[in-house]
This record gives sequence, C-alpha cells and structure tokens, in this order.
Amino acid sequence: MPAVAPITLALDAMGGDHGYATVVAAARLALDEHPQLHLILVGDEARLRPALHEHRLAGETRVVVHHASETVGMDESPSKALRGKKDSSMRVAINLVRDGRAQAAVSAGNTGALMATAKFVLKTLPGIDRPAIISAIPSMNGHVHMLDLGANAQCSAEQLFQFALMGSAMLTATRRIERPSVALLNIGEEEIKGNEVIKQAAQLLQASALNYVGYVEGDGVFTRDLDLVVCDGFTGNIALKTGEGVAKLLYHYIKQEFTRSLLTKAAAIAALPALKALKKRMDPRNYNGASLLGLSGIVIKSHGSADAQAFATAIRVAVAEVRHQVPQRIAAQLAKVPVPSHAGGAAS
Repeated sequence: MPAVAPITLALDAMGGDHGYATVVAAARLALDEHPQLHLILVGDEARLRPALHEHRLAGETRVVVHHASETVGMDESPSKALRGKKDSSMRVAINLVRDGRAQAAVSAGNTGALMATAKFVLKTLPGIDRPAIISAIPSMNGHVHMLDLGANAQCSAEQLFQFALMGSAMLTATRRIERPSVALLNIGEEEIKGNEVIKQAAQLLQASALNYVGYVEGDGVFTRDLDLVVCDGFTGNIALKTGEGVAKLLYHYIKQEFTRSLLTKAAAIAALPALKALKKRMDPRNYNGASLLGLSGIVIKSHGSADAQAFATAIRVAVAEVRHQVPQRIAAQLAKVPVPSHAGGAAS
C-alpha cells in the first residue's frame, strides 16, 4: 500500500465562542484519527502552551504553535478585521495557506471576517465572482449539500449558476458522484414560480451540462433524493437554521412525551437504543465544517459554538478537501464550462 502523503492544516486557535480550549482538544482528536496529519495552531502562544500540556500535545512533533498577537471578535465588522487586525489568528492562518506552509485553514471565527479575509488573501478562482459557503445537512436519504449558506445575502442568476458549478465539481471530487443532481431552492416546483433571478438561473442551468433537476421547495431539501441544493445566502442560512431548530423541537417533544408518566418513562427505557441512534444521526456536530468554495485555497468554517468533537469534524472536512484537491478540481471544471459572469443587478 502506498504511503499517505502528509497534510498540514492551519487552525485559527482563538476563533469561535470557546476559543483555544476547544481547538486544542479537537486537535488531539484529529491527530489520533489521522496519522499523516500535521497542525499549526495559530494564536496566543502564552495561552496555547498550557492547553497543549493538558491534552498531551506538548511533545507532539506533529504540532507547531505559530504566535498571533490579535483576535477577531465574533461581533467585529469584516472591514475592521480585514484592515485593522493583520496579525489576527484568523488572518495569519489564511496567510499560511497562501504562502504554502499549510494546505488548508480551519476557523470557528466570525463568518463575515473569515470570508472577507480569505477572499482578500487567497483571491477567487478565475471566472468566480464570489465565494460561497457549502455544507452537508441531514436528509431522508442520508444528507444533501447546500450552498450558499450565508456568505452572499443577494445573488445574481449568474452567481447562482457559478455556485451550482462549484458545488457539482466539489461533490464529484470528494463524493465520487459522477453527475450530481442539482436543484434550485424555490417557493414552488412549477416553472412559473419564483422571482426573475431564480427563473434566469434555471434557464442557465437547463442550458448547461450539469445534471439540473429543477426547483425544490423547502420541505424537499430534507425529503427528496438530491445531491446539491443551490440558493442565495440569505435564504440558505434561514433554511439551515430552521432545520436545526426543528430538530431541537422534535427532540424536545419526544423527551417531553416520554417523561409524562410512569408508563411513558417505561416505554422510554425500551426505546432508549432507538432514541440514542436518532440523536446521533441528527447530531449537528456530525455535519460541522462548511467549505468556502470558489477560493484558490481551502478554508473551512466551523460553527462558532462548536465543541471539540464538532471542530474535529471540521478538520476532517479540511483533510478530505486537501486529499481531493478541491480548488484544482473546480478550476479544471471552470476551464471546461463557459461560466457567465455577473454584469450588474443585485449582489452582496
């Protein structure tokens, strides 16, 4: 068996709601899972060193600490972070990707600042107007990938087409799906439904070589057998958060019903294995790690409130994208397919 090439990731150790404690704990989990993995922990060295001792990483040769003197706050404006904090852990981690010292960066920090910084430092691929956030979400058929999930509140038809092209190339590279099915999120499945941007995007997709299967409504995201759902970031983020909220509501109702009486408590004991399996399947930690597609390098966004297990999942996504050379695959696809670029209209 051929040796697996080493992979080096830069972790923004100070980003997110829980900061370096979570990132260092996740680093331990990731290193145990991936023997070929090397990590650069970017952040306040004085804080990181004790945490490394706590998680048995002080003498680990696959871990390097890269000091950064600044941190981007979760409520900080992207422009302030980009212009005023050039030595932030987020910026330095992305710089390491640009300079070739790391093959990908992972951060749980401020989404807007991460997107702005990554776009400024790494630049977008030729033919791509704006990067988009893509992630897997659970569905009746296992999972479906959706983009954009919050990077671009408004999009042109051309940009939605670009999202579809990028998402399809990523799924072919990482999931080995030859022709991923692509659907546009809309308020109905009929051709007459939707605004002009959606209708124009549908025309572009119909005329392309992509496996476009039409419109999908919100409920169909979770029930239909689809590979990729495309939408603007405003709609996608609401759909994502709504789905997460419904999952929590469902679990709350189930717990409430099973604790209503002695009889239901007895039934809960009998159903415990099934309930544990359900909770595991719907656990958002298993779906953490959204890719910023369209950049010339790999940047993975972890949920800000991620715990160690969830952040380790985001690291796993980064490892997969490095192995499958996702930016290079997308660039190759862009070279084959004429990509319409946005020439006016709504974009954010």
